[in-house]
Amino acid sequence: MRRLLVAKVYFDHNSTTALKPKVLDAMMPLLTSQHGNPASQHCFGRRAHEAIEQARRQVAAAVGAQASQIIFTASGTEANNFAITGIASNLAPAQILTSRIEHPCVTKPAMAMARRGWQANQVAVNAKCELDLQDLQTKLATPTHLVSVMLANNETGSIQEIKAVTALVGKQAYVHTDAVQALGKIAIDFNALGVHAMTISSHKIGGPLGAGALVLNKRIDIQPLLHGGGQEKGLRSGTENIAAIVGFGAACELATQELADFAQHTAALRTALEVGLSQLNAVIFAQQTVRLPNTSFFAFENINGETLVTALDQLGFAVASGSACSSASGEPSHVLLAMGVEADLAGAAIRVSFNRDNTLEQVHAFLHALKQALQKLRQMTAVAA
Repeated sequence: MRRLLVAKVYFDHNSTTALKPKVLDAMMPLLTSQHGNPASQHCFGRRAHEAIEQARRQVAAAVGAQASQIIFTASGTEANNFAITGIASNLAPAQILTSRIEHPCVTKPAMAMARRGWQANQVAVNAKCELDLQDLQTKLATPTHLVSVMLANNETGSIQEIKAVTALVGKQAYVHTDAVQALGKIAIDFNALGVHAMTISSHKIGGPLGAGALVLNKRIDIQPLLHGGGQEKGLRSGTENIAAIVGFGAACELATQELADFAQHTAALRTALEVGLSQLNAVIFAQQTVRLPNTSFFAFENINGETLVTALDQLGFAVASGSACSSASGEPSHVLLAMGVEADLAGAAIRVSFNRDNTLEQVHAFLHALKQALQKLRQMTAVAA
C-alpha cells in the first residue's frame, strides 16, 4: 500500500525556491531538442551561444547593469569566492573587511587570504542588524583594499545602506556586495549602488539550482577563477550549463515583472504573521529596521529552535532555524550573536520567508500550529523539570 505524504506548506523561500513553470518552459528545449556547444561555429553552436547571451541580457536588466558586466557562475557561493579571492589576488596584501553578518561563503574566503599575507577583519552591526558605519570608518584607517557587505541579510532580512558604505570607502578600496537574498525582492541598481562587484543567484528567484553570476565593474581587475578554453571573458573557463543559464535569465525577467506584486503580497503576509507572533510573546529580530518584505526572524524564550522546526514540520509547515547553509552546525545564529542577542535566545531562532504563492490562510493555519507546538514543547519541558 502506497504511503500517503502529509501536505506541506513551504515557508522557507530564502533557502531555495521552486522552479517556476515558465522558467522550466524556457529551459526545456536546451534539455531536450536544442543542443550544441556555444564555442562551436556551426548553427547549433551559434544558437547555443545566442541563448546564453539572451540570458545575460535578461540578468543584466534585472540589476541595472550591462550584459558585458555579467559573468556566469555555478552558484552564489562560487561568485562570492570568486569576488573575494579574484580581486584580492591581483592586489598587494592589505586588509579585507567584511561585516559580521556575512554568509560564510564571504567570510571564509576572506579568512583564507590570510595565508597570502592579507588581514581579514569584520565590521560590527548594531542591535537592529544594521552595519555600524562608525566602526567601518574606524577600521578603514588601516590600509584596506577590499570591503564586502551584503545588500540584504539572509536571516533577519535587514537591508544595508550600501551607498553609504561606498561613500565612506571612496577610492580607498574595492567594494563587493552579496545581493543573493535581495534579488527579486527589492529593486537593485548595480551602478547606483556604486559597488565594484555584486553576487546574485538563480535558485532564490524561481530559477534552477546551479546558476549564479558575478556582476563586475568594467574597470575592475580580477584574477580568473578557472583557466581553460576562455569562456566568460577568460574569467571562468569551462563549457557553460546552458539550460541553467537560460533558466536564470527567464527567472530574472519574471522577477522584474513581478517585483511590485511580490513586495506588496509578502509584506502583507509578514504583517499578519508578526501580529500573531506578538500575541504569542515572540521576540522578533530586526523588526524596527528596513527589511526584505518576505522575511521574519523570531524566537521564543526557553524553546529550542531546531526542536520547534521539527515540531512544525510534523504539523505540515516547513520553516528554517537560521541559514540553511549553516543549520547543520547546530550553533546559534552568528547574525544574532553579532547583534548582541544572548546565545540561548539566538539558538531558539526561527525564520519564515514567504513567496507570492503563499496565502493569508496559510499564515493563520501556521499560527494555530505554532501555538499547538509551543504548548506541547512547554508541557514536555515542565515534565522534564
